[in-house]
Amino acid sequence: KDAVKVAVDLPGLSKDDVSVTLQDNYLTITGEKKQESQSEDASHFYRERVWGKFSRSIELPVAVDARKIEARFKDGVLHVTLPKTEEARPKQIDVKVN
Repeated sequence: KDAVKVAVDLPGLSKDDVSVTLQDNYLTITGEKKQESQSEDASHFYRERVWGKFSRSIELPVAVDARKIEARFKDGVLHVTLPKTEEARPKQIDVKVN
């Protein structure tokens, strides 16, 4: 009702790997994944490296107040709350009966 909320799953990333920007009514989330895993025993050695940059832009359906945007990163999920401007919020209009 009062805000646009965006949740993005980013497993294996930290908040330092992610950037959030707002420009011209587009929310853009960019980042880079750098991950390496390996296993080893007496008969074999296995190493996998995954990396790459990503970017996703979302056109917002309403005007938002850029000064009040909040971004929170917890347990691999980025939560962005974009409060709507006063003009974009729904208004209740009282109907008078004569």
